[in-house]
Amino acid sequence: MAAKKIKTKVIERSEYKTYLKKASEFYDIMLQAKERGKWNAVGLNAVHCAISSSDAMLVFYAGIRSTSDNHLSAIDLLSNSVRLPEVKSKCETLRKILVKKSIIEYENRDFTQKEALEILKLTERFYTWVVSKIG
Repeated sequence: MAAKKIKTKVIERSEYKTYLKKASEFYDIMLQAKERGKWNAVGLNAVHCAISSSDAMLVFYAGIRSTSDNHLSAIDLLSNSVRLPEVKSKCETLRKILVKKSIIEYENRDFTQKEALEILKLTERFYTWVVSKIG
C-alpha cells in the first residue's frame, strides 16, 4: 500500500523565523496561563506552540509545511523530512501533544490542572528541542 500523500505548501526557508516567533509567543502565553491557573489556556497555547514549532522545523529543514486539515499529518511529515537522530522520539512527543487538541477545544469539560501540567511539560521538551536546533 502506498503512503498517503500529505498536503504541503512550499515555503521560503528563511520564513522559519516567523513560525518560531509564533511558537515563542504561544509558549510565553502558556507559561503566563499556568501562573494564573488558566488550564484551558495552558492546553490550547501548548498545542499551538507545538504546531508552530513543528512548522518552523519543517520550513527550516525542508522548505515546506503541512496544509492538511489533520494536524497529526505534521508528525509524519516531520518524521520523513527532518534527518536528525532524535526526530522519531520528538515526533512521539508531538503526537502526545496534538492528540489533546480536540479534548481542549471541543469536549464539554474543562482541561484539568493535571492535564495542563502534563501537556506543558511535553511542550517545553518539544519547543526547547526545536529552539536548540534552529533558534
